[in-house]
Amino acid sequence: MLSRVANHLYWMARHIERAENTARMLDVTYRMSLLPYRTPDQAWAEPWALPLVITGLASDYYREHPSPLDADDVLTFMALDPANPSSIYSCIQSARESARAVRGAITSEMYEDINGLWLEIKDRSRQSVFAQGISPFFDWVKMRSHQFRGVTFGTMLRDEAYQFMRLGTFTERADNTARILDVKYHTLLPSVADVGGAVDYYQWGALLRSVSAFDSYRKVYRDVITPMKVAELLILRVDVPRSLHACTEAIHDILSGLADTSSREPERLSGEINSQVRYGRIEQIFAVGLHEYLMGFLEKLSALNDEINRNFLVPVYAERRTGPIAAAR
Repeated sequence: MLSRVANHLYWMARHIERAENTARMLDVTYRMSLLPYRTPDQAWAEPWALPLVITGLASDYYREHPSPLDADDVLTFMALDPANPSSIYSCIQSARESARAVRGAITSEMYEDINGLWLEIKDRSRQSVFAQGISPFFDWVKMRSHQFRGVTFGTMLRDEAYQFMRLGTFTERADNTARILDVKYHTLLPSVADVGGAVDYYQWGALLRSVSAFDSYRKVYRDVITPMKVAELLILRVDVPRSLHACTEAIHDILSGLADTSSREPERLSGEINSQVRYGRIEQIFAVGLHEYLMGFLEKLSALNDEINRNFLVPVYAERRTGPIAAAR
């Protein structure tokens, strides 16, 4: 397969996954902002700052909006702003452009689905989205992302093109889960004494819902929500679809099938990352420090992305996201 084709497939999948993840974060933030749970002594006093911190877009937002944080402005910036390359609108546009560039490598059903998604969101203005309700819009984005993955799974030949799309999906998913966890512990709970303390139930429930793990938590632990168990679920449990373990195991399996004698470094690095979460223990992670652990994970994931670009893809996409991890360096 040509590197150019692999590059478009990889980033098409990443952009679709990023659009869904952004919709998840914004939907949960919007719902939580409506609850009368905030008090002056709570760390999460301004929930609308969280999506900006998690995605590393805080500096870009405040540069365009120097006034005090406004919910409508954040929603517009992260959902519909074409000038923001990480907005839902821009992610879907980029995914559609990638699909158009490699129409011969995907099925006609896939192209029709992603082209229809682009045409629909292009016709949605800020006024229409807010008039119809912001939560229905986010539900629509999530369902269309699920639909595209379903069409891909049901129609695409299991060849290298399919594997590069899966690789993009799981890489983006792992990045998103690690960022959410880091912001929750490091930014929202800056004091070491606060970590593992009496944290508001709704905050942890919102975190689990943002990665579709709330029901899984209830089934696995059958107990109240605690920070350590949330971290264990989202890092070490391989049976949770958006956990770091599930994502890194899928990435390693995919790269093992794609690698040859001249491209073994991505496979080796992915195996190293997967072993870290496969054989890890939550007590050891907390002993080291969750923020330090996640910072190391994201640094290795970034190095893996560089190796994937160098060995398989055309290195034309610079990763814009810096996020809370890079900002803390």
